[in-house]
Amino acid sequence: MKLKKIFSKLKTYILSSPKLLLGLILLFIIVLLVCAAPFLTSYSPTYLSDDLLVPPLTKGHFLGTTNMGEDVWSQILYGGRVSLKIGIVAAILSGIIGVIFGGLSGYYGGIVDKIFTEITNIFLMIPSFFLILIVVAIFGSSMFHTMLIIALTSWPSNARMMRAQVMTLKERTFIKSAKVLGESNFKILFHYIVPNGIYPVIANTTMNVAQAIITEAGLSFLGLGDPNSSSWGQMIMNGKPYLVNGWWISLFSGIAIMLVVIVFYMIGDGLNYAINPKLQERNN
Repeated sequence: MKLKKIFSKLKTYILSSPKLLLGLILLFIIVLLVCAAPFLTSYSPTYLSDDLLVPPLTKGHFLGTTNMGEDVWSQILYGGRVSLKIGIVAAILSGIIGVIFGGLSGYYGGIVDKIFTEITNIFLMIPSFFLILIVVAIFGSSMFHTMLIIALTSWPSNARMMRAQVMTLKERTFIKSAKVLGESNFKILFHYIVPNGIYPVIANTTMNVAQAIITEAGLSFLGLGDPNSSSWGQMIMNGKPYLVNGWWISLFSGIAIMLVVIVFYMIGDGLNYAINPKLQERNN
């Protein structure tokens, strides 16, 4: 029932924000393209043809080929799978950690709040990208490590939002009534408070997907991405020496990153607008 209530509210928000609706439509198209990659390209992203640095729309290659003869269109489609998987999984993990930390901190207060607040401040003070570089360099550049370390460095913003929501909601009448009826703290927090205060966290988590995609692309560009999978950042790095006679390699992969990031920011901004009455009153 709680999930049904959350999805019902999300449906209302979607219909009230044109930006959110447009972002979701564009995201659906992107997901459809990357999922249908085997049917939309005739080449594997790792297939090396004899056509080296072929321009777009030439010899059956929609977006041209790389210096190794790899099909750029195929690499972009399959690279989209990697970027979306890392971005979405890392953002969801970040959201879960933030909800747990922020929820416990805001609900119990006192020494618990102080401990979690100090932990959050420590993570906020550490330059996250350099921490990611160190961890990936030490433990290896697998997709799992990339997702995990991005999640572990991006949760503080979600935790602070959840903490603020919990501190407001726990003073409401229906929460005090639940306490009087003898409901456990766990049930009150995760069955009553979190479902009613999670919407700003969802909006922020959506924007974190964009940040995770940019971070993964940056790691791949520096040669610290997963070498066994196609990546847009890796494509930009590989195309850098050929910007004069093979500009399409870096250009189209860069455009792909830009479009996906814009779409997720549209969704996050649209959702933030839909759940914030003050923003709606300001625009009316």
